Amino acid sequence: MNNPLLTGLLTAAALATGGVIGYLFGAIQNAALNRNKTLKETGKLKSGWAIMPGSFGRIAILLVVLVLVQAGLPMFFHNNIQWIVSAGLILGYGWTLLKKLRERSTYQA
Repeated sequence: MNNPLLTGLLTAAALATGGVIGYLFGAIQNAALNRNKTLKETGKLKSGWAIMPGSFGRIAILLVVLVLVQAGLPMFFHNNIQWIVSAGLILGYGWTLLKKLRERSTYQA
């Protein structure tokens, strides 16, 4: 890829794709956390081992989505662009964690 414009667009698209995947994964994790908190508060959570039930399934879905992106968008997995997708994934998931941290800090203040 010698065209800088194409490289820039591909990098931005890879970052956005990873960011969307990471953000959606974080949103799903937060929804599960809120559901489990509600179950715990109402006493419907039966066992301490079941604090985050379904987390293995959610991680498996994340991995399947990443495989589908790799199969469907192979241009994101050449010339080290895959690291940009990974960076977007981290930024998207990190954004959800940052929002949760801000909620907790304003709630406790």
